[in-house]
Amino acid sequence: MYVNEPLKGKKKKFRWWKIPLILIAVILIVAIIYVSYVFISYSRIDDNQPIIPEGTPQHTAARAGEEYTAMTYNVGFGAYTPDFSFFMDGGKSSWAASKESVIACIDGAANILKDHNVDFAMLQEVDFNSTRSYHVDERDQIIAQFPEYSSAFAINYHSAFLFYPFTQPHGASNSGLLTLSESTISSALRRSLPIATDVKKILDLDRAYCVSRIPVDNGKELVILNTHTSAYGTDGDLQTQQMQMMFDDMKAEYDKGNYVICGGDFNHDFTGDSRFKLNDATPEDMDTLAWCAEFPADMIPEGFSRVTDYASGLRPSCRNADVPYSEDNFVVTVDGFIVSDNVEPTFVDVVDTGFAYSDHNPVEMKFRLK
Repeated sequence: MYVNEPLKGKKKKFRWWKIPLILIAVILIVAIIYVSYVFISYSRIDDNQPIIPEGTPQHTAARAGEEYTAMTYNVGFGAYTPDFSFFMDGGKSSWAASKESVIACIDGAANILKDHNVDFAMLQEVDFNSTRSYHVDERDQIIAQFPEYSSAFAINYHSAFLFYPFTQPHGASNSGLLTLSESTISSALRRSLPIATDVKKILDLDRAYCVSRIPVDNGKELVILNTHTSAYGTDGDLQTQQMQMMFDDMKAEYDKGNYVICGGDFNHDFTGDSRFKLNDATPEDMDTLAWCAEFPADMIPEGFSRVTDYASGLRPSCRNADVPYSEDNFVVTVDGFIVSDNVEPTFVDVVDTGFAYSDHNPVEMKFRLK
């Protein structure tokens, strides 16, 4: 057979221009796999989820007429030392500085509760098994320091692994609402707040409030709502829906004759004007302050009121975390208490911690059940 000798052993010339195409194809495949993972792993936590209270409290029931101390505190998943800035707010960090730093911050927050001899505490951003907080179980860490309290823990949100920022991916997050009571929590319930239902649901974290029931010695119940509503960037209609749902539940309990206290991080300017009074800002600056909406006071149902007669005057309960903390930070009051008119507040103040353990300061309230 005749063979064309010159063709023998001839090699194909490598096309170097294919390299960027291959890289682009690989990136696209990885992106598709990741996006698919995020959507497949997405799930909302069920509404009306019963929470089993734990602990052996000092008292079986709260007492009408006795003065109590309550505190609400967003502990910022144990990451926000004063030098911490958060990437989602325009800062640098996506994780706490270290596991030891997380433990120290949570201990610091718990010590504030002890120093103020709280009878009831509503804590938000309490992490467990989260990348950003080095998988420290912050709920157990706190509960262990209050052995004679009843507790109820409701998961606020859980998220898929976030591969951003690329230098230190934020990872998976599990964060919840922890309620502590020196009287028995007879039952508790997690209520799911409305959030986005379209593709934006991936970015709009699951949100909830926890309803804890505490028997009172006069046959009524003290109903405590521990809440953490959606953050500043959420659609305004959804924020309104969240408030309306919460207020409807509060009004229903009040109509039954129960005492109602709602405490937490409302992610609104709680007093309505703290963003102006605490900063060098005017109403004309609202284009840059749009993330901090005024609290919808007109939605508060009849028979309820915000507790804002601060003993030390207006103080910030939250700092913007785009940069480390200094006196130049933008600050605002977003945390606080709303009570039914059968609850008599006798004192309220924002506790000035210098944002030592969180990007929030706690708010303390003393009260009596009428």
